[in-house]
Amino acid sequence: MDYDAVADELYALRPEEFTAARASAVAAARTAGDRDLADRIGELRKPSLAAWVGNLLVRGLPGEVEPLLRLGEGLRQAHHDLDGTQLRELSRQQHAVVRALSAQARQLAAEAGHPIGDGVQREVETTLHAVLADPEAAQAWASGRLVKPLSAAVGFPAVAESAVAGSAKGRSRPPAAAAPSRPDRKADGRQRKRVAEARREAEAAERELRALRDEAAAAGRAADEAKQQVDRLQLRVGELTEELDSVRGEHQQARFAQRTAREQARTADRRVREAERKAATAAAQLERLTSAST
Repeated sequence: MDYDAVADELYALRPEEFTAARASAVAAARTAGDRDLADRIGELRKPSLAAWVGNLLVRGLPGEVEPLLRLGEGLRQAHHDLDGTQLRELSRQQHAVVRALSAQARQLAAEAGHPIGDGVQREVETTLHAVLADPEAAQAWASGRLVKPLSAAVGFPAVAESAVAGSAKGRSRPPAAAAPSRPDRKADGRQRKRVAEARREAEAAERELRALRDEAAAAGRAADEAKQQVDRLQLRVGELTEELDSVRGEHQQARFAQRTAREQARTADRRVREAERKAATAAAQLERLTSAST
C-alpha cells in the first residue's frame, strides 16, 4: 500500500465519502502491519466542499493545470519587473481564465452528483486567484489534495520584494570614481520614471482588482439574500395555497349544506301545507257531522 496512491484516491472522493474510506485505508494498513502508514493516513483531513471542487478541477481538467500555472508565473514576473503593459494584459487573462475555470468547476461538481452554490463557487475563484499569486499555493492546488480553499493575498509577494530592491536603501552606492556621466544620469532618470510609472500602474491594477473582488462579494451576498427572500416567499405561497385549498373545500361543503337545508325546508313546507289541508278537511267533516246530529 502506497501513501501517495491512498491520498490521491481519498481526495478524489466526494467529501461525504472521505471519512469512511479513510477509516478503511487505515484498517488495511494496520492489517498489513504498517503502523506508520496507518498513522499518516489517519492524519489526512477531510476536504471542505470548496476544496473538493478545487481538487476535482485538477483531476477533471488536467490540461488546464499547466496553462494556469504558467499564467501565474507570468503575472508574478510582471509584478516583479513592474511591466505595466504586460501586467494589464495578463490581468485581463487572469479574470477571463478564473471565470472560465470556475464555471467548469461548477459543471464538474454537478456532473459528480454534488451541485454547488454561489458561495462555494466564489471560494473556488478565490483559490484560483491564490494559485496565480503564490507559487506555494499553485503547488498545493496542483497536487489535488486541498483540505480547505486557498486565500489570495492582496497583491503579489514579488511586488514588495521588488519595491525594496528598487529603492535607494536596497541599492549599493557606487564609488565616487564610478559616478555616472550626464548621459548615464539622464538614462537613469528615464529608467526611474518608467519604474515609477509602472509601479503606479501596478498599484492601480491591484486597487481595481480589490474593488472588483469587493463588488463581486457584495453582489454575491445580495444574491444570497435575494434567494433567501425568494425561498421564504415560496414557502409562504405554499402555505397560502394549502390554506386556500382548505377554505375552498369548506366553502363547497357549506354550499352543499345550504342546498340540503333548502330542500329540507321546501319538503317541510309541503308537509305543513298538506297537514293544514287535512286539518281543514277534518274540521269541515266534523262540523257537518255535528250539524246532522242536531
